[in-house]
Amino acid sequence: MVYAPRKVKKYLDKENKTIIALENLESILKLDNIKRIDIFDNSNISGQYLVSAMVVFENGLPNKNEYRKYRIKTVNNSDDYHMMQEVIYRRYQNLLVENLTHPDLIIVDGGIHQLRAAKDVLNKLNLDIPVIGLIKDNHHKTKSILTWDELEILLDRHSFVYSLLYNMQEEVHRFAIKYHRFVAGKSIYASILDSIPKVGKATKEKLLKKYKTLDKIKSAPREELRNLRISNEAIDNIYLALKDIKTK
Repeated sequence: MVYAPRKVKKYLDKENKTIIALENLESILKLDNIKRIDIFDNSNISGQYLVSAMVVFENGLPNKNEYRKYRIKTVNNSDDYHMMQEVIYRRYQNLLVENLTHPDLIIVDGGIHQLRAAKDVLNKLNLDIPVIGLIKDNHHKTKSILTWDELEILLDRHSFVYSLLYNMQEEVHRFAIKYHRFVAGKSIYASILDSIPKVGKATKEKLLKKYKTLDKIKSAPREELRNLRISNEAIDNIYLALKDIKTK
């Protein structure tokens, strides 16, 4: 592929900005050779549908093949500290078991509670991986770094390092919210199906596995539903129950 000079310059400018941003981050944190960064964020609504997400940046760029999603299993409310403890433990215990590549830096979305949660788990696992927190301002925009030593460093919004960290924080938030909406939607769909006569647990699971959403279920041809070994009576009840429901 041949690039026009302007496109080449734009690409090189972006690449150089990323290199400079990583070098600045290394200088701020007094670290050497930051290549891989794991970033974590939690998401929930009023303590329900608790999830966490991890995104990975390598050489300043997202590596979506390394992204991971987590359903929180040990916390029953919106306790960000214990949610962060669980996901950090699950991720890095697995890293030890599977002998996976260690990140050069871990970033948690949040302040002192999230940072301490991550530090506590890493210490228990005897992992010497630097971890920092990213704090947002009252407008939910990236504001500052919270270092391992719990020192807050304000970021210059016009700097390359700010742009890099802002993009990372926005990306992990986007990924966590997307997964949270999927989990919440699936739970809501399941509760609606639970109320339909003749639709048992096995039928509900088959429907959600194949169609994912209520809109796709109610628009599915009868013959297709019959192929899932669903009775005519149950199919009639499904069409009747879902005909006036709008989920889009």
